[in-house]
Amino acid sequence: MTTTADRATPTTESRITQRRPLGKRIYGFLRSIPTWLLWILVIIWTIPTFSLLVNSFRTRDEQRASGFWNAFRDTGFPTLDNYREVLFPDVGAGLGNALLNSAAIAIVATIIPIAIAAFAAYAFAWIDFKGREWLFIATVALLAVPTQVSLIPLLSTYSNGVALTLPIVDRTIQLIPDLDLSGSIPAVWLTHTGFALPFAIFLLHNYIAGLPKSIFESASIDGADHFKIFWRLVLPLSVPVLAAFAIFQFLWTWNDYLIALTMIGGNREALPATIVVASLAGEFGAREHLLTAGAFVITVVPLAVFFALQRFFVRGITAGSVKG
Repeated sequence: MTTTADRATPTTESRITQRRPLGKRIYGFLRSIPTWLLWILVIIWTIPTFSLLVNSFRTRDEQRASGFWNAFRDTGFPTLDNYREVLFPDVGAGLGNALLNSAAIAIVATIIPIAIAAFAAYAFAWIDFKGREWLFIATVALLAVPTQVSLIPLLSTYSNGVALTLPIVDRTIQLIPDLDLSGSIPAVWLTHTGFALPFAIFLLHNYIAGLPKSIFESASIDGADHFKIFWRLVLPLSVPVLAAFAIFQFLWTWNDYLIALTMIGGNREALPATIVVASLAGEFGAREHLLTAGAFVITVVPLAVFFALQRFFVRGITAGSVKG
């Protein structure tokens, strides 16, 4: 026999469902998506990349005549002419010098922020000094500064320095001298370092602050100073998060276009690979067929770095998420 309570149960459940917050309903829907559907989306997403890879082994006429799915019908497929022209052109310099410039930019612009941020993160986490909290808040707040609005002032600083004019006494004070860095790779190093430090300090601080307090107390009792604690304890324990940030920063600086173009400008000898590849098409797109080969040449290094350090990447991203 069905009771009144039994008849009311479906209605009650439906009302509870209707009253569920929108965020929980969307979250429940996303959790219900089967894994095989996600893999299908991944495959669909990789089709354009695969098409570029196939076209990089096709001639200019073949690329213009048909889609990549007809590549195996081409009489000359595959050919390495595109890669040969990109790396070793008959006229002008190839992509080799640009790749060296990219490596010089990416390696140094990765090491400098890590070195500075590691010291700063340890200081914020374990050294008690006046104004520590507000200084850390100000540092993290710099993440909100857009890159685009800062490039021209930075370029002006590298070219002319920074001067402050006091109209009352009619005097000009040179705050930052003219370093003559415009058009050089060091200008790119400094710019990437400035934009990377807030995120690096924030990421490393959260990890270092989560290290057991007992190890620092034991080291202090044994007479270790802050530098020895940092060098002997913090750095070895922070390898995962340091590697994770190194991957982020290296990929960002290697693939950068805007900062390098703004700071280096017309100095062709210092241009990185991203800018050189963008100019491979030539006038009126006469050599646009070389773009696919050039793009995959500069992709090899980031892929190698990521797969070589992926275990550190995963450990660094999840570090500090669970305590105890």
